[in-house]
Amino acid sequence: MTSPLTKVGIVGASGYTGEELVRVLARHPRVTLAAVCSRTLAGKAVADELPRLRGIVDPALAFAASSPEECAKSDVEVWFLALPHGVAAEYAAPLVAAGKRVLDLSADFRLRDLGLYKKYYGHDHPAPALAAAARYVVPELQLDDTWKQAQLIACPGCYPTSIQVPLVPLLRAGLVKPEPGRLIINSYSGVSGAGKKADVGYLFCERDSSIKAYGIPGHRHIAEIEEQFGVAAGQPVVVQFNPHLAPMHRGIATTIVVPAAGVTAAQVEAVWQQAYAGRPFVSVLKSGDFPDTAHVANTNRVAMSVVADARTGNLIITSVIDNLLKGAGGQAVQALNLLMGWSETAGLR
Repeated sequence: MTSPLTKVGIVGASGYTGEELVRVLARHPRVTLAAVCSRTLAGKAVADELPRLRGIVDPALAFAASSPEECAKSDVEVWFLALPHGVAAEYAAPLVAAGKRVLDLSADFRLRDLGLYKKYYGHDHPAPALAAAARYVVPELQLDDTWKQAQLIACPGCYPTSIQVPLVPLLRAGLVKPEPGRLIINSYSGVSGAGKKADVGYLFCERDSSIKAYGIPGHRHIAEIEEQFGVAAGQPVVVQFNPHLAPMHRGIATTIVVPAAGVTAAQVEAVWQQAYAGRPFVSVLKSGDFPDTAHVANTNRVAMSVVADARTGNLIITSVIDNLLKGAGGQAVQALNLLMGWSETAGLR
């Protein structure tokens, strides 16, 4: 017999990440997209407001303006929260209390240290008890299946995903030494990473043929990166993180410089091959084959490679992802697939 479809819902479906979630979940073989919520578009047909989804979503599917309490009372089993930090917690609390599974794509539940949350986000955490119960999940980096018992999954940020997938296995293996000031990360994001909003700085004429650094030296994702690196290395890790806004719609390109300390590119590749054997969304390229954002756009893949620079004594690691898929909505669906015991690639190919 065919298993019944799982009812899923999305809150914050009108943004770029929300739109990707709608597209993926509307075609997912194991779910039915039962609720698509947006306060600003309530009552309007999804296909009319997001024309790229015509022919993908049910023409009758409309946005709803569901409150946290209404979502909690619904028969939807799994909720994706594509909301700003602070707002996501308002929905997560009643949903978890009602027994729903929640995959949160905001920053509200990514940090274990709530002092860091206050430092980087400027206010006390809105739901400390819930934060303690949440599990932070990069699917490929989980060492066991205990995370699958959690009701609330904190989905990683886009920059941190592009950085952790290459580096966490190396920190765990002791190949990368966490020397303060020596771990330098430069990342370049497409404009969709800033969200769908009317702002002069993100107009086409402002961003076309233009690239700029921003958020240096205290970008919010530093807290997430350093906390997860500290867990992997078993000691505090300090990084120099330099984000940039690039003139492309989507994608993230990351370049990481670390001291080689006698480690070869072949040793790095061997650790990656072992860590990611059988993982369908990680591509380890041969040394000297530099990954390109164009090759992962509209996919849930990470592509990465490493070269050694004998002149400087450094290893240079490069990685690319699609910020809206592997960096957000696609990775959340990947986590759902694993939670439910489905094929990891369901709906993502």
